[in-house]
Amino acid sequence: MIEHVKFDEKGLVPAIAQDAETGEVLMMAWMNDEALRLTGEKMVAHYYSRSRKKLWLKGETSGNIQKVQEIRLDCDGDTILLKVTQAGGACHEGYRSCFFRKWANGSWAVDGKKIFDPDKIYGHKK
Repeated sequence: MIEHVKFDEKGLVPAIAQDAETGEVLMMAWMNDEALRLTGEKMVAHYYSRSRKKLWLKGETSGNIQKVQEIRLDCDGDTILLKVTQAGGACHEGYRSCFFRKWANGSWAVDGKKIFDPDKIYGHKK
């Protein structure tokens, strides 16, 4: 699996999570080789956090895991597409999708409703 993936100079590849049933794009995150390997073995999404510099299982804190139905690689070998069954919301801000903002009338507008309260899951962040 790994030998066909073109990781960047930091050893990462972008990964897009898409709802396997509806086609809705849920989120984009980064994977290193370990995250991709674990995702392929367990069929549950694992990613690499650039800010925390560590591997993470999607939903490890919130319970909003992504069960992977299919793993695809784009034609250039440099982007992963995960078709997933999403438990709860994919976005750490409480929305189903991280793409809840829409450009309209010259500004960004929220185009979605929260499905969980992130403060209750992650605690208040200052």
